[in-house]
Amino acid sequence: MTVQNDTSALRTEVRTDLSTRRAPLKWVVVIDESLPAGRAVNAAACMAAAVGRALPHLLGGDGRDASGRLHPGLPWAGCSVLAADAATLHALREKASAKDDVFVVDMPEPAQTSRIYDEYLDLLAGTGHEDLIYLAVGLVGPRNRIGKLVGGLPLLR
Repeated sequence: MTVQNDTSALRTEVRTDLSTRRAPLKWVVVIDESLPAGRAVNAAACMAAAVGRALPHLLGGDGRDASGRLHPGLPWAGCSVLAADAATLHALREKASAKDDVFVVDMPEPAQTSRIYDEYLDLLAGTGHEDLIYLAVGLVGPRNRIGKLVGGLPLLR
């Protein structure tokens, strides 16, 4: 999995008091629509882990239920999971990575086929960007910018 772009500009946009439809930041995960369900869920979970590590402020505060039990914070901006074909994913990653105010995380195909992380890194290092097949791309950025990048993509089914 690779991560791109500076996250410092995104750190000041915390707004837990707004609807996810009005939040200044938008988070989407776009997954290859041809993946079987298990691999698609794996890709989404991996995208979430990478985004959570890079942008911990996207997680709201913990909450307690009426019984006093603690529930860990969830993303205050929400996260839409969308579908695209492989060519669209590649183009989307290219466009998004050119934007300074968009955080990009991706899952190239070797990330799911390698059982050893160092092997994955070696495969990644030996493959040119133009030859990578992306299984998923995660984007976080200003709502309008992300909307323009993913406009028209359907929800993953």
